[in-house]
Amino acid sequence: MKITLLTYGSRGDVQPFLALAVGLQKAGHTVTLAGPHRFADFVGAYGVPFVPLAGDPEEISRIMNDAGGNNYRMIMGMKSYIFDIAPQVVRDARAAIAGAEMLVHGFLFTTGAHTFARELGIPDVSVQTFPMFTPTRAFPNVALANMPPGCLNYFSHWLATQIFWYGGNSGYYQLRRRFPADLPEKLYWPFTPSPERPLTPLLFAYSPAVLPRPAEWTAPSLHITGYFFLEGGQKYQPPALLTDFLALGDAPVCVSFGSMVNRDVDRIHRIVREALALMHQRGIFLTSWGGYLHTNTNEDILYLDEAPHDWLFPRCKAIIHHGGAGTTAAGLHSGKPNIIVPHIGDQPFWGKRVAALGAGPDPIPVQQLTTQRLLAALNLADEPVLRARVQEVGRMIQKENGVGEAVRIIES
Repeated sequence: MKITLLTYGSRGDVQPFLALAVGLQKAGHTVTLAGPHRFADFVGAYGVPFVPLAGDPEEISRIMNDAGGNNYRMIMGMKSYIFDIAPQVVRDARAAIAGAEMLVHGFLFTTGAHTFARELGIPDVSVQTFPMFTPTRAFPNVALANMPPGCLNYFSHWLATQIFWYGGNSGYYQLRRRFPADLPEKLYWPFTPSPERPLTPLLFAYSPAVLPRPAEWTAPSLHITGYFFLEGGQKYQPPALLTDFLALGDAPVCVSFGSMVNRDVDRIHRIVREALALMHQRGIFLTSWGGYLHTNTNEDILYLDEAPHDWLFPRCKAIIHHGGAGTTAAGLHSGKPNIIVPHIGDQPFWGKRVAALGAGPDPIPVQQLTTQRLLAALNLADEPVLRARVQEVGRMIQKENGVGEAVRIIES
């Protein structure tokens, strides 16, 4: 089967789809992955045909972080940026789906790719890295992680879906009048039963050991597959700078805030450095898009642009991170304590979930991060009970095969 995968966002949005693309290729399918152009080399290294999409997800990260937790400001900022690039993204995506027999799509393509699939008369599958579009009383929507338990949880899912649909569509038809040849005549919602076509299957690419299936989710179109892991560490050749650092002392704490572009980066950096120094703890900072100005002049601290999480995390004592779905998956898979400093989006949700599992301390929202709070979290993460619990969670996740399960469902 010829399958096109459509995703947009940071590396955390692209990497699970790359892992799925590799799995589909191994199963004999012809696969194309479409994503932001900056990931062309990353995807190409795995031999997956890639179609670059316009725009820069780093700018989206900056807009989201600069909103400072104000959801309205974040939505309006993202809407303005996305609408500027939308016509070109649609043109690029149409090139990627030419001749496809099935579309698999992520969060930001939920309605767009489903609409493309309807135009082409082919099936589509939605893949989400967090629970979305499916109400439950078991937990709140990821965007409303602080919602009190009970019936308000159910309402939070309904509310988030309405915001996604109406917020995403507001201004769409005005935009279409400017670009009638590029944009579909109308957008369709994939998760409403229709006599015209089967319901779009919804695959949640996270572990049921981390978030079990709620009792209300009885629909056969809903699946919790397990995480989609990309086996990058198997062929990783670490630089001598890294191997020497690991060999010269105790296991370090890894600090990775992924694609977060935060205007308070200097304050965050200073606090983490201070807490590690007070613990007499070595550290590795994965700088990514974080904007750290750094030099490797301290023998107890190492800065790297990036390293595969599946290679590095098991060699560390603990991981301090932002709580993105992908980093949380890798952190739990490693069996090492996760200290989560959520910034935006679904990160507070995963931070609370990790703490509920006993796999890390309570999350520390980035605005509330202090040296003393981080120091207390580091001390708690060193407790034998917590370390034993996160190792147990890690073993459960390691037994799963999320990509294999997703391939089976897609083929069915």
